[in-house]
Amino acid sequence: MTISLNTNLPAVNELPDTYIISLSEFGAITLAGEEQSKYLQGQVTCDVNESTSSSLLTGAHCNAKGKVFSTFRLINRLSEHMLLQPKSSIKASLAELQKFGVFAKVSIKTAENINFYALVGEEAENVLQSKYQQVPDSLTPVINIGTTSLVYISGQQNRYLIIDEAVGLLQRIQQFELPIYSYPIWELLEISEGFPLLSENSVNEYVPQMLNLQAINGISFTKGCYLGQETVARMQYLGKNKRALFTLIGNSKEDIKTTDIIEKQLGENWRKAGDVIMSYQADNGKVYIQGVLANDVETSTNFRIKGDEESSFNLSNLPYTIT
Repeated sequence: MTISLNTNLPAVNELPDTYIISLSEFGAITLAGEEQSKYLQGQVTCDVNESTSSSLLTGAHCNAKGKVFSTFRLINRLSEHMLLQPKSSIKASLAELQKFGVFAKVSIKTAENINFYALVGEEAENVLQSKYQQVPDSLTPVINIGTTSLVYISGQQNRYLIIDEAVGLLQRIQQFELPIYSYPIWELLEISEGFPLLSENSVNEYVPQMLNLQAINGISFTKGCYLGQETVARMQYLGKNKRALFTLIGNSKEDIKTTDIIEKQLGENWRKAGDVIMSYQADNGKVYIQGVLANDVETSTNFRIKGDEESSFNLSNLPYTIT
């Protein structure tokens, strides 16, 4: 059985009231075993000891120098820890977790035979209620019903992840009778919400605060030691971090790449301002960029992509405060 995907790339204001996204480029790392919590606690920025069957945590996995391998959302499913994230960041993070995991009673692997979909929009809650006995919310963000996991993600738009075994889930998704968009729409929403997305080019380049993890409850400063913790703490308490994650919206006729450089205007000249880590280009020409810039950048600054003099971008307000 196949689904009919809407492959259009609309701007945010062109999306329908309620729709589904096929998360084909989304995946997860799973940890199972007697020491899964103890081991993961020493590897990531969030407090794994606070994780329950109904909780949703945000975090990052860093190397010893505090540079981020991946950003993720942590849930518990079928007695396993599951680190939800784009496939683009799984390879490096998985290899590092497995390298140290040989010394613990834990099995670490990528999730297999599981599909991911997102239900988004004004009527998303009502649609879910028509198909499931329980629906997650801000107080109980994760509901597990058999092999199905429903995850509520708060933000400017209500979003629900639907995670289940591939067999049967596709048929259930089609029963919603809603338009189904391709994966780039998920990237558009994450960029708009200010949730960091790491391409392979961005792995091992930034400390968590440069990706605003402290602003979205992705770092615990009370949990104790974990890989890279000294660098993260030093950035926080000594004020050494000078960069942050921003959303820029504008126009470009060229394809934006994750290796592109963002320039800012200084009088009649242009100077490097930061780097593109993810982008979304709508069919109408509007472009959404997630970039890392100096954290004291002026909101009135004009930006462009290096080598694309016709491009033009401005900062967009994030739905949270950078601290």
